[in-house]
Amino acid sequence: MLTLLRRLPRDARDTLFLLLVTAWVVLPQASHLPLWCSLLAASLMLWRAALAMMARPLPSRWWLLSLLALTVGATLFSHKTLLGRDAGVTMIVVLLALKMLELRARRDAFVVFFLGFFTLLTNFFYSQSLLTAGAMLLALLGLLTALVNAHMPVGKPPLFQAARTAGSMALLGTPIMLVLFMLFPRVAPLWGIPSDAMSGRSGLSPTMSVGTIATLALDDSIAMRIRFQGQRPAPSELYFRGPVLSRFDGREWRAPQASPYRQQAQANLQVRGTAISYQVTLEPNSRPWLLLLDATPSKPMLSGFDARMTPELQWLADHPITELLRYDALSYPDFRHGPIQQMSSLKDDLALPVGSNPRTAQLAREMRADPRYASADGTLLIAAAMQRLRQGGYRYTLDPGVYGQHSADEFWFDRKEGFCEHIASSFVILMRGLGLPARVVTGYQGGENNPVDGFLVVRQSDAHAWAEVWIADSGWLRVDPTTAVAPGRTGATERLLAPRGVIARALFGSVSPALAFKVRAMWEAVNNGWNQWVLNYSQGRQFDLLRQIGFSSPSWEDLSYLLIGMVVLASLTGAAWTVLERARQDPWLSLLATATRHLEQTGLTVVPNSPPRRLAEQLQDQCNPNDPAQIALRSWLLRLEAQRYARPGQQGSALATLRAELQRLICPQ
Repeated sequence: MLTLLRRLPRDARDTLFLLLVTAWVVLPQASHLPLWCSLLAASLMLWRAALAMMARPLPSRWWLLSLLALTVGATLFSHKTLLGRDAGVTMIVVLLALKMLELRARRDAFVVFFLGFFTLLTNFFYSQSLLTAGAMLLALLGLLTALVNAHMPVGKPPLFQAARTAGSMALLGTPIMLVLFMLFPRVAPLWGIPSDAMSGRSGLSPTMSVGTIATLALDDSIAMRIRFQGQRPAPSELYFRGPVLSRFDGREWRAPQASPYRQQAQANLQVRGTAISYQVTLEPNSRPWLLLLDATPSKPMLSGFDARMTPELQWLADHPITELLRYDALSYPDFRHGPIQQMSSLKDDLALPVGSNPRTAQLAREMRADPRYASADGTLLIAAAMQRLRQGGYRYTLDPGVYGQHSADEFWFDRKEGFCEHIASSFVILMRGLGLPARVVTGYQGGENNPVDGFLVVRQSDAHAWAEVWIADSGWLRVDPTTAVAPGRTGATERLLAPRGVIARALFGSVSPALAFKVRAMWEAVNNGWNQWVLNYSQGRQFDLLRQIGFSSPSWEDLSYLLIGMVVLASLTGAAWTVLERARQDPWLSLLATATRHLEQTGLTVVPNSPPRRLAEQLQDQCNPNDPAQIALRSWLLRLEAQRYARPGQQGSALATLRAELQRLICPQ
């Protein structure tokens, strides 16, 4: 293959290299583009590669116009518009591929280069991860190599030479890039481009059907990272609160409806003990939920968002989180909340659909009829239900099968197995049958310590559901019925993992789990460093930088002045570099240039870029060959040429002698 590429003409070789770089730029977009767009772009580039290798003529403009019209129509059909992010990226990818079929002259190549640079940037519309940045850095070097190669003289210079020049240019531009990164104004809470849609993201939902959270156990992606200030709380205290669900229609749990009496209800949060201080780096999820430990009485510190706490203790941002977000919070594991006495706001937390789960309702009536519980308060009824879970042969599993309409009946009496939402939902239904207000709380529980950077990593697979039961004179009480079935679930010992597929077992079955854990921890620590130091370089951190270098009260004006000053300094540095390079010019060439200027001033017609021997010949042809001054100058030119090939140790002294002789010839005494 390499031999074949070496035999190709330069135009064909350069075209194939540019096609390879373009394919690398477009490839990350494939998952975001319509299928027809990816197939069309791939077909056009393969077509262009075949034409280059077989030296066939390019298609006519009618072909290109027809394909362009087809592309516009298909884009309108797929996106219902030609505007916006997705439609724009679709069009730019196809235009880049179509332009490759019009690659006839250097001007067309330059259009392809700059379309390629623009398409490269569009990859960051969808992802700003470290992998994306690395792939686009490689694409940038490839495009720069192609651009440098297009400016190289005729012949067939090796691509490695162009790549080396492109790498040098990138390194020279790195200081300017760093200055712009550090000082260019930030206007978002985190540096980055917000996503238009996060439909591909998995995560918590504002509703819960039995089985939905179990599907999250199949997703090992990171939901958030937490850094604690001081001692980390026990694993059993790591409950990160998400949506609270109190409406049940027989199959699905939903958040409570807005109503006057619920709007008037207060969280009535009372905290005790020592607070836990921590910082959360939340992955984008297109939801307004700020996931925090139970319970957080004060608004978390975050930039660019406003936040409020609902009566259910859930913190909500004022708009969905579509980019990486970092915030600081203060939480209290020891707390009490909710009304102390029965009130109308609790009625939703007692409601059950008519005819739903009849056997569970019968179980609740039997428990109430039992003399031991006839006059018992809520805490004894909760303890009785938890005891039933511990001793009734119930099992915690990721795959309990498909539940039917009466999911609580099936759990309590038939299957006796389930994931956390099966257990929590069945428990809440039983509590309501007993006359105790109860609701389902969803969120995340636990996490995994990364030994490399010390962050607690909470994954989508840590999604969890638990219950809250209202007790008179105490308020809402957290009850996690899953702990009665699987006590290790809230510790560090028991997490259900999705089974590996055939390919995963074949590729990684022989890899040591300890080694796999270390490699993953190291990669996630590196990726987290990228998030913290690059994506999280926000306006506040810019102002912190100004304070560290001496600005007492930094402002946008100070930032602008510093940026302008750095630009001026860079310009002066470039000018000084130019002067230095001129001073470091080859002294032999400098001496030849001085002699050439002298000959031109005497009226000699000099052919540009003439070597010394050619200058001596021109001097003899155009001037008096018997003139002693001309004879001396011709002799000097021939000795100058001979000096070019002198031994390295003799060059310096001989060149100094020649310089002095030229000075005497130009300015005779």
